[in-house]
Amino acid sequence: MSSSTHDYVKWFRQSSPYINAHRGKTFVLMLPGEGLEHPNFSNIIYDIALLNSLGVRLVLVHGARPQVDARLKESNAASEFHHHLRITDTKSLRWVTEAIGAARTQVEAALSTGLPNSPMHGARMQVTSGNFIVAMPHGVIDGVDLQHTGKVRRVNTRFLNTALDSGAVVLLSPLGYSATGEAFNLAFSDVAVHVASALRADKLVAFIEADGVKDKTGALVRQLPLKDCQTFMQEQGAALPEDAQQALSACYQCCLQGVLRGQVVSYSTDGAMLSELFTRDGLGTMVHADNYEQLRAATIDDVGGILKLLAPLEDQGILVRRSRELLETEIHRFNVLEKDGTIIACAALYPFGNAAELACMVTHPDYRKSGRASALLEQMEKLARQKNITTLFALTTQTAHWFLEHGFTPSDVSELPVDRQKLYNYQRNSKVFSKTLD
Repeated sequence: MSSSTHDYVKWFRQSSPYINAHRGKTFVLMLPGEGLEHPNFSNIIYDIALLNSLGVRLVLVHGARPQVDARLKESNAASEFHHHLRITDTKSLRWVTEAIGAARTQVEAALSTGLPNSPMHGARMQVTSGNFIVAMPHGVIDGVDLQHTGKVRRVNTRFLNTALDSGAVVLLSPLGYSATGEAFNLAFSDVAVHVASALRADKLVAFIEADGVKDKTGALVRQLPLKDCQTFMQEQGAALPEDAQQALSACYQCCLQGVLRGQVVSYSTDGAMLSELFTRDGLGTMVHADNYEQLRAATIDDVGGILKLLAPLEDQGILVRRSRELLETEIHRFNVLEKDGTIIACAALYPFGNAAELACMVTHPDYRKSGRASALLEQMEKLARQKNITTLFALTTQTAHWFLEHGFTPSDVSELPVDRQKLYNYQRNSKVFSKTLD
């Protein structure tokens, strides 16, 4: 098997938990007009087709700002903005709706492609558009009448869900209609946020040009818990490109209103959305309202994941091998750190009177030196105190320095509880460390 084939097989296997997790979930995709004009647009369409084939319920909200700009320029029509909102008067509304309509047609045509020898062959996606958005005028802001520039008043979720349940991809443009029959030019991010919130979507995926949001040092910000996102926007938001500001704000607003995750990905990088959705670390920025990494007590369903985590160290002789049967009987001793359905760290606590052994302290190689083990140790110490345990001890052949750095001191086999001394393997010659719990 060639290296590239092996890498593909490995990636495909590792993506299977995400395929199962995403099936039947609702994602709202927020694609700006710049993304429609980018050479990578066709690849994004291929990826949307793949998500649809995997059973993901998809709403695609597209923007059209550059298309509208171009159409107004062709017509020699003035285009003014107030607070980043275009002032749409009655005359320019015609050109605005034409440009948005042309952009929608472009997207719908791309989603309908089915040429042989292309990723779209056999997709046969059903695309549905319609008056799902009820709009209202923005009105007068700071004395400026925005006229036919509007905002979302209501989302017809019943009809949206009917379309999604049929397997169709719902395509929404930044246009809305009022009860009086007026058309309004909307911000596509406003549409995406309201739709995602109204549907209680599982994700909002917001596309920007760059690979996610970057901080003031230029480093990619991979995760922003909701409680930190507002602070980040206040302190560094002004320095972000406009599309990143808009995308991050949309993700934050969605998570505030019940959407679990907002993910900022690149429309210019091939495969960015798939990497973000089907790998543990992704290729973008995630805003999350829940505990993205969950530290919890292990259950019987975690046995397979723990065995997979322990196996490499058992093969190297660093850990004593445990059978599945033994692990199943001892699973109540374990705590795990879970990330997107994958066990990335574990530890076990075995009480001996008022002392306890900390065992199977393992972190996945991809997440070592990142503070996960320290967080897990803190959790195990907390559990030990709850059980009135005053001394924690550990046996190790490889990680003596780590235990020393975390407050453990060298000890001796003779200082172990008597029952644990009987189990000590002198051939392994493990070093003993202990820690008194306050």
